[in-house]
Amino acid sequence: MDQSVVIKAQLLNIGNETARAFSITMLKYRDACNYISQYIFDHNFVLKQSKLNQALYHDLRDKFNLKSQMAQSAIKTVIARYKTVRTQLFQHPFRYDTGKKDSRGRAIWAQIYRNLTWLWQPIRFKRPQLDLQRSRDWSYKAANHQLSLNTLQGRKVVNFVCKGFDKYLDQTKWKFGSLKLLKLRNKWYVHLSATASLPEYQVSQAEHVVGIDRGLRFLTACYDEKGKTLLYSGQQILRKRRKYNRLRAQLQGKGTKSAKRRLKKIGQRENRWMSDVNHRLTKTLIDHYGSNTIYALEDLTDVRFATEKSPKDQRYEIVSWAFYQFEQFLTYKANLNSSAVVKVPAKYTSQRCPKCGRIHKDNRDHELHLYTCDKCGYKSNDDRLAAMNIQFLGTLYRSGEEAPQFNKQASVE
Repeated sequence: MDQSVVIKAQLLNIGNETARAFSITMLKYRDACNYISQYIFDHNFVLKQSKLNQALYHDLRDKFNLKSQMAQSAIKTVIARYKTVRTQLFQHPFRYDTGKKDSRGRAIWAQIYRNLTWLWQPIRFKRPQLDLQRSRDWSYKAANHQLSLNTLQGRKVVNFVCKGFDKYLDQTKWKFGSLKLLKLRNKWYVHLSATASLPEYQVSQAEHVVGIDRGLRFLTACYDEKGKTLLYSGQQILRKRRKYNRLRAQLQGKGTKSAKRRLKKIGQRENRWMSDVNHRLTKTLIDHYGSNTIYALEDLTDVRFATEKSPKDQRYEIVSWAFYQFEQFLTYKANLNSSAVVKVPAKYTSQRCPKCGRIHKDNRDHELHLYTCDKCGYKSNDDRLAAMNIQFLGTLYRSGEEAPQFNKQASVE
């Protein structure tokens, strides 16, 4: 199994000459990407590397003075962006009311899956960037702890620092890939991909099974095979998100250019903060439970978070927290720690009594966050109860059941 990580590093002591070389190369690369994007848009969205290379290679070399590998990298960058947009369009089909009613009088909706032909204009690359390929365009000088980066003005050797990522620089364990050069607030950064080959994890050998329920009141409610519960409060997170939301509403009300610039900065700052929270939380879980652990999560694919009955001031938090990002972070950290993340069906995890197996929707009191079984009388916090049921499904998965799930028909009545 291959596991990839992205090493984020800041470049140090960048002189004026080096900075100018970086800036010129990044601007040329961005302009080349927009040129390629326009060609793809005008030629029926052809995304085959060989065809684009045959049609555009000499233009990229002559018009933008790109070096051979940079021209190839620019084509790959644009193809990757179009494929990402194609996936996003497909995942969000166009839905419309057919004007018909079903037997209960409800509107019948239909949907059309979208593709790249729905785009009104070619994808634009606004931010200057530069993608460099390992060995051809960049190299790591381990002896001096330096990076050698290729530009249109020749190679530039620079110092760098990557706090928390130094362990991934061991070239005997990690294989380096492409490198992206970025500039943010007059500082230079690189994002470097590294891949390691890990042995396939055998789920049957897991020593621990942890069920994790994700939410807002508690970011995570964890329950393990020993019957111990860990609750990580999300109240402070909610207060900060509401502060961002209020500030965003105020700026949107102004509508000035400076307010729009401020809005963009706030959005970027909030995203960085959310990523940091998810990173620290997943690291805490990995450190607490150790290796040989199965982390069972609810499969939230196609799950819609209903907000109709929620107060207006809480709807933003319900639909906008980065649950999928948490899952991604936990997955790669578990893989690196001889553990695994498995996803189990979310159905009935908040309605099932873990003691008698009774499934009844009305047993859960959303206002009190309390579950009370009407059959056996068992009581528990509703988030903790969901984690218990998720942990039970994870235990069944470890035992060899390929698709464990709860069945209301088979539950104890």
